[in-house]
Amino acid sequence: MNTPSLAVIVPVWNEEKVVKAYAKALQSLPCDELYIVDGGSSDATQDILRELGVNLIQSPSGRAKQMNVGASQCKSDILLFIHIDTSMSSSHIQALKEAINHHDIVGGHFDVQLSGKHWMFRVIETMMNIRSCLTGISTGDQCQFVRRSVFEEMGGFPEQALMEDVEFSKRLKGYGKLICLKNKVVTSSRRWEKYGILKTVALMWTLRLLYACGVTLEKLSQMYKHAR
Repeated sequence: MNTPSLAVIVPVWNEEKVVKAYAKALQSLPCDELYIVDGGSSDATQDILRELGVNLIQSPSGRAKQMNVGASQCKSDILLFIHIDTSMSSSHIQALKEAINHHDIVGGHFDVQLSGKHWMFRVIETMMNIRSCLTGISTGDQCQFVRRSVFEEMGGFPEQALMEDVEFSKRLKGYGKLICLKNKVVTSSRRWEKYGILKTVALMWTLRLLYACGVTLEKLSQMYKHAR
């Protein structure tokens, strides 16, 4: 079977402190296309990316909108969406290409490891990985990927303020087989460390439960902003 081509899309916003090192790491990945989509940064993010010579796209703000804009520029067979808090290596790309070369698989995600050393992070990441592999519902931190043809048929990410990744993975389940890759990507634990581990876990689970119960995104957004 032919190896599928792969495009990496990364949404960013006001990440001048970390974007240089992160973009350089992305440039080393064996992908066929790389697009970094800025949602209107007011700091030096765009200037840094231009200096590095990456494919920089400007978009209206909002992670879902940014990822959709980036995907619209891609010609590759597979779309891989990476959040700036999450890092991966060439081995992850190779594992993805080998897995999705089986034509019955339409997309999936990676298992995740949190960067923090606290023992509670081991519990959190284990629960995240078990939950997502059992339910097929993943989050953006887990580097979601999908066949471009399926992504286009789905109409891309739902352009909503929160839970676009959860909603996307729920819809994707209806298009075919999903795979959970055990090669763990590493995602930053900075939000847990900044706001408190237990507080952040409680907030995320509360938001997901209320979303599943039909609470409006407007109300959830207000809760999220207030908690931050």
